[in-house]
Amino acid sequence: MHSQSSYKAGILAIGLSILSTVYTRAQTINGTVSERVNTKTVPLTGVVIYWAGTSVSTTSNTRGDFEIAKADTNNRLVFSYVGFKTDTVTVLDQTSLNVVLVSQNTLQEVTVQGSSSQVDRFSPNQNEILTTRTLAKAACCNLSESFETNASVNVSYSDAVTGAKQIQMLGLSGNYVQTNVENIPTIRGLASTFGLNFIPGTWISSIDIGKGAGSVVNGYEGMSGVMNVELQKPDARERVYANAYVNSFGRVEGNLNLSRPLTQKWNVGFLGHASTLQNRIDQNGDNFTDLPLYTQYNGIVRAKYSAERFMTQFGIKSLYEDRTGGQITATRSGSPTYAFTNTTKRVELFSKTAKLYPEKPYKGLGLILNAVNHEQNSFFGFIPYNGQQKTLYGNLIYQSIIDNTNHSFKAGLSYLLDDYREKYRDTLMTRTELVPGFFGEYTYKYLEKVTLVAGARLDFHNLFGTQFTPRLHAKYDLTHSLTLRASAGRGFRTPNALAENYGYLVSSRTVYFDSQLQPEISWNYGTSLAQEFNLFGKKASLVVDYYRTNFQNQLIADLEHPRELHFYYLSSRSTPGLKARSFSNSFQAELNYQPIKRMEVKLAYRLFDVRQTMGMAFGESLLLPRMMVSRDRVLFNAGYALPYDKWKFDLTVQWNGPKRIPYLREGYEHTSYQNMPRENAPGFYNINAQVTKSFRTWDVYLGGENLGNFRQANPIVGANDPFGRDFDAAARVWGPITGRMIYGGFRYKLKI
Repeated sequence: MHSQSSYKAGILAIGLSILSTVYTRAQTINGTVSERVNTKTVPLTGVVIYWAGTSVSTTSNTRGDFEIAKADTNNRLVFSYVGFKTDTVTVLDQTSLNVVLVSQNTLQEVTVQGSSSQVDRFSPNQNEILTTRTLAKAACCNLSESFETNASVNVSYSDAVTGAKQIQMLGLSGNYVQTNVENIPTIRGLASTFGLNFIPGTWISSIDIGKGAGSVVNGYEGMSGVMNVELQKPDARERVYANAYVNSFGRVEGNLNLSRPLTQKWNVGFLGHASTLQNRIDQNGDNFTDLPLYTQYNGIVRAKYSAERFMTQFGIKSLYEDRTGGQITATRSGSPTYAFTNTTKRVELFSKTAKLYPEKPYKGLGLILNAVNHEQNSFFGFIPYNGQQKTLYGNLIYQSIIDNTNHSFKAGLSYLLDDYREKYRDTLMTRTELVPGFFGEYTYKYLEKVTLVAGARLDFHNLFGTQFTPRLHAKYDLTHSLTLRASAGRGFRTPNALAENYGYLVSSRTVYFDSQLQPEISWNYGTSLAQEFNLFGKKASLVVDYYRTNFQNQLIADLEHPRELHFYYLSSRSTPGLKARSFSNSFQAELNYQPIKRMEVKLAYRLFDVRQTMGMAFGESLLLPRMMVSRDRVLFNAGYALPYDKWKFDLTVQWNGPKRIPYLREGYEHTSYQNMPRENAPGFYNINAQVTKSFRTWDVYLGGENLGNFRQANPIVGANDPFGRDFDAAARVWGPITGRMIYGGFRYKLKI
């Protein structure tokens, strides 16, 4: 109790210390964007403004106004809008800009352009940027709830008890997506379990989603994609940002963002979050809480120094969360109650330093440092799990040009230390990974038509030897309105079997580790076409992409034998000679359209073919569809705003197609699966909607999720006997556990 109180008190003290000093002006760039019509200037809505070479971006509102935090490593601010010439402004000491874009008769750029999300048109790999406008379309209480209107990323519960959420991209779990926070690898290791819940939505300024192999600069772990989350900065123009939220299930949360300049060059900021759910919900009548009871305190305090030739920011993050789930009452009088409990404590120190060259904006030197201590202690009934992770991360990056800006490069050194200590039942698992490495990346540009990026890194892993990671990206503008992209690259990571399959532990299964620890290795290949065009005289765009991921080695979590959970690898040493394959094919087509002024419509279709060889630990070998992956998914989103965003309306409809679930039969054999009746979960619809009323400094919103009230009827196997041999709360979870949910809240913004 003393430890818990100290965590809560520490976070509260941080918030109060910053709150007491909020006033005066912050260091951001703000201004207006317009076009000239005859002798007048007319505001432009939805202009994309971003720092060249970064994912830090914003868009202009209906009055043409914008604001954006100063970048750490670049002073070139790009203004991009379909039908207008792209303009780049070099920012030195200015804090306010008035930019007038020049119209053109033909489109020079290619990518889908809307006021809420857009694809980075200059990037050689396919990067979609979700802005704060996109995030405000839903309640977006944390990162896991930030993808409701996105077709590329899907989020689902991993089980019916813990409340842990997992993302999927390209048909693969989020473990294969390198998820960074401000270019620091964050949701990895033990944080894979609940990490998506640890980043509040109100802290986020943008999310950069990259499909396929990413840049070698940030590491070797990205296998199916890279996602970077940018948080609100200490020099944000919004001095105070407050958000309060409540929903019909009893969840309550509050968020507070503060920023304050100390001097012309120093700024400090605080991001605070507190949320709780203490209402027991059992809509399906199985005597288990549909959502875990929880309380979370989360805070960041940091400082930023910004000068013409030098920038640095540093800070501390601290989190405490406890959650409880399981049975509401005992099955029989005098018998024990099955309870799941988890307590997470996490402290993180970080710093980012950059040497700038104003007279040479293409040149820079940056250093990122990060240290994490993560503790996680759980009980599954009477079975304990205790985990601790200590991580040190460093990345030194130098960038410059070769002769001219058509030839540029990045090079640097990196270091990663991971120290794990996990204990499940009576099994103690420890390992220490030491991974020094170096990397280089060369970029060639021909006008704005062709971009080629070739990169490679060499990492020296103390457990798995030298690892070579090459990656290649290319972009070619076939016409003024049609762009082709292609990428290829290798990925490498060390899996964390228990943390990444945490929900499977809520069962009576005995866990078997049938292989020694091995690295997962994959190759990813992808291509995309982006077409900009007019449909019935209105702007529209179509993006089509295809990606394939081939695994050379992969950790398999095999649930197909009742009462057993087996972990083994495709290249398991215990089964020599068996042919093993694992791959993912992903196809997606997305249409964006603006049929009328201030209205955006998105229609997307996604097709997955994901398979892996199963049964190698039992001397079997059969290529089966991957469990819990829908072959088809359709997404429709429509948003409309009245002038000046006084009212905003948003509707999202998703259809998730059937998916394979485990066939739990006594004496099951993978090789006989083809002769068995296959078990597939049915497809289902999910409908979300929100309406927002905006005032000068206030937003009030009301919305609903799962408005069709669809629920999976019996997600828990053996719920009436949780200490019995057949209890399983994860193997059959394929859809929503809870039905219709209504929520409401407000946002308050005070700007300088």
